[in-house]
Amino acid sequence: MGFTEFFKEFFLGFWDYETPKIMVVKNRRLGVIYRAVQLLVITYFIWYVFISQKAYQDTETRPESSIYTEMRGVGVLGNTVQDTTEYVTPPEGGDVISTILRRDVTYDQRQGMCAEHYSVPNANCTTDADCVEGELDFDGHGQRTGRCVPYYNHTFNTCEIRSWCPIEEFAAVREPALVEATNFTVFIKNAIHFPKFKVLRVNIKPGLRKPKKLLKCHYNSETNPYCPVFRLGYIAEQAKEKFSELCRTGAVIGVFINWKCDFDVDPSACVPSYSFRRLDLRKNLPSSGYHFRFAKYYYKDGEEYRSLIKAYGIRLDIIVHGHAGKFSLIPTIINTVTAMTSVGICSIICDWIMLTFIDKNEVYSERKFDDASKESSPPAMTQLTLTSFGSTHSDLSDGVPL
Repeated sequence: MGFTEFFKEFFLGFWDYETPKIMVVKNRRLGVIYRAVQLLVITYFIWYVFISQKAYQDTETRPESSIYTEMRGVGVLGNTVQDTTEYVTPPEGGDVISTILRRDVTYDQRQGMCAEHYSVPNANCTTDADCVEGELDFDGHGQRTGRCVPYYNHTFNTCEIRSWCPIEEFAAVREPALVEATNFTVFIKNAIHFPKFKVLRVNIKPGLRKPKKLLKCHYNSETNPYCPVFRLGYIAEQAKEKFSELCRTGAVIGVFINWKCDFDVDPSACVPSYSFRRLDLRKNLPSSGYHFRFAKYYYKDGEEYRSLIKAYGIRLDIIVHGHAGKFSLIPTIINTVTAMTSVGICSIICDWIMLTFIDKNEVYSERKFDDASKESSPPAMTQLTLTSFGSTHSDLSDGVPL
């Protein structure tokens, strides 16, 4: 078949009309398969699509949310009392709040000259020629003076720098962990708005006249679902972490507030659920844990000093997820039509089985597919013409000419 004939046949066949043909196949096995597939499809749409996923609802998954946090608790570190001003940052509260659990403090630093730390590249030296004056190493602590001086313990030499002295790696003092922090509490207030449905919800019980009652309760999903006050020890347990290990390395923990609301019922039944998960790496890597530095400045004899603090602690990242649904006619119609259409898959599957695996599949194929254009045409009717001579009258009752 040449290209022209193929194209002609394809073009002419394009305009053919196809219509399904109903054929009853008396095969018990095929009938069981057909009804079983039908049952699976109908069960999927009724149970999963409409009941579990509530496909009859219009949904909103990007609500508006606001968060306010407050940490409370008092601890004792040595001879000093630590309150929220000492160990909480930032002080104003928000969707991120940090608690200091342990500190490495370098006391009485002041501007001056001292030896660079030996771990800094090219910091070790034997003569002044090994140190370039004015050079800044961004992995180091300051600007080099060009002198090679003994290190603090006088066993070897490093380049001298102009910086805050003494440097942290040499003079830092590790303080004990704030063990009382396990009983510190964090209050998390969350308001969420679903603009599509015009519904505003808060994770505190509506109509609460005395917020001070919240300071005496702790969250429990069964007894106190409207008390968003969490112990740090409870958060660590829910995140499957040891609090003692968190005091050593610090950690970033995500507090997930999940709102899953069904507005076909009373909106007051919409109560959030909480989950906790560590977000940073647990392995013993430089990037694992959580710590930050800050300094406290003061003057002594007219000269500026500072205490450099490297703080290890827990950072809580509050993350809000919201999903709300309400009955709507449009998604109901769309998913109902989709379900009815999907039932047709059963016929396609059974046709494939019938034409591929069942005996007499050639007979089924001939019966199922007909081409009306190739069917034989009925025989032509023979036209009989009678002609009479000598008379214009005829009686065809006997079929004999007069």
